[in-house]
This record gives sequence, C-alpha cells and structure tokens, in this order.
Amino acid sequence: MIPEDLRYTAEHEWVREEGGKVRVGITDFAQDALGDIVFVQLPEIGAKVSAGDSFGEVESTKSVSEIYAPLSGQITARNEALSDSPDLINTDPYEEGWLVEIQVDDPAQLSALLDAAAYGELTKG
Repeated sequence: MIPEDLRYTAEHEWVREEGGKVRVGITDFAQDALGDIVFVQLPEIGAKVSAGDSFGEVESTKSVSEIYAPLSGQITARNEALSDSPDLINTDPYEEGWLVEIQVDDPAQLSALLDAAAYGELTKG
C-alpha cells in the first residue's frame, strides 16, 4: 500500500509536506527489502542537506544503506525514538518510523518528486 498523500524519490524515501517543512522517511518497500533494521544514523539538527546527497544510513541485518536527502534545506528535527527503537521503521515506516524534518530551501522542489502512482510503477519490478 503506497500512501497517496506523500511524494517519493527513486531512492525509496517518502516526503510529507507540513507547512514549509517536510517530514522524511523510507518507504515500506525499502524497509521490506532491507529486513530487520538494527541501527539508524541521522544528521544533527541544524545540518544543511542538499537534494540527492547522502545524509545518513540505515543498518539492517542484511546490509547498510545510505539515506539521501529528497530536497535541499536544513534539518529541524530528527526522530530520537529511533536510537532505542530502530525497528519502528519496519513496523510503522510512514508514521512512527519517520527519520528527519527539513526546512526546505525551495518548496517548489516538491513538484519534482514522484507521486504515489509513479512510485508504484517504479516498485512493480
């Protein structure tokens, strides 16, 4: 199930717009491919990120995967609950398992991301 109200990247991140900021996480497809997530490395609050650049990583029992910034901006929040419970990404990737919030430099960047239908096509494989 791919939530219709989100935007997506080809690197399997989701983005939810929340009044000039965006909340970012990894998709259900990505967490399923990764397997049991055991560790998450996130950027510090205040860090600047650029669209397409790696800003952290997710470690699972299978592999370590980079997390890429879907948009350029500044980190305004990070999900501290993931320090003790990285498995929230597996159990609730679109709500409790979010990663960071970004104050976006240019909200128009959102329109370049995939909608649910396009992301669905990408993941049909």
